[in-house]
Amino acid sequence: MKNNVPNLRKDKGWSQSDLGEHVNVSRQTINAIEKERYDPSLSLAFKISNAFGLSIEQVFIYEED
Repeated sequence: MKNNVPNLRKDKGWSQSDLGEHVNVSRQTINAIEKERYDPSLSLAFKISNAFGLSIEQVFIYEED
C-alpha cells in the first residue's frame, strides 16, 4: 500500500522512532510501512492518521494489484 508517511513525518520534524512512540510500535515497523514492505492493520493505520491529524485517505493510498 502506498503512503505519505515519510513526507508527513518529516514535515512534523519527527524521526521514525518519534512516530513509533506516538503510535506504540517500533521504529522498524515505521520503516517497513514507509518502504511499503508492510501494510499496517486498520487499527494502526487509524493511529498513524490520528497522529498527523489527517484521515486515513490522506495518509494511505490503496491501489489494487
